Amino acid sequence: MVIGFLSLEIYLPYSHSLKDKRQRLSSLINRLKTKYNVAFAELDYQKKWQRTTIGIVTLNNQKKVVESLFQRIMADAEQNIDGQIINQQVYYF
Repeated sequence: MVIGFLSLEIYLPYSHSLKDKRQRLSSLINRLKTKYNVAFAELDYQKKWQRTTIGIVTLNNQKKVVESLFQRIMADAEQNIDGQIINQQVYYF
């Protein structure tokens, strides 16, 4: 069994408050959760208005399936986030 962990550091330049950031982030997370059936958590920068790091976790019997899913999630996130992805890291366990 392969457990995949994707970390995305995101810059949200149009966010002007923590409430605004959470609203934008919630929209993205709900969209990706529904579409890809993965688990999310905000990992860092909880008190910063324009920055966040989210963690995404999934598991499968095949590493290729997890890799493919993460590629689709990254592409979808880049297209639908009102900002930019600064850093992305993938880990497998």
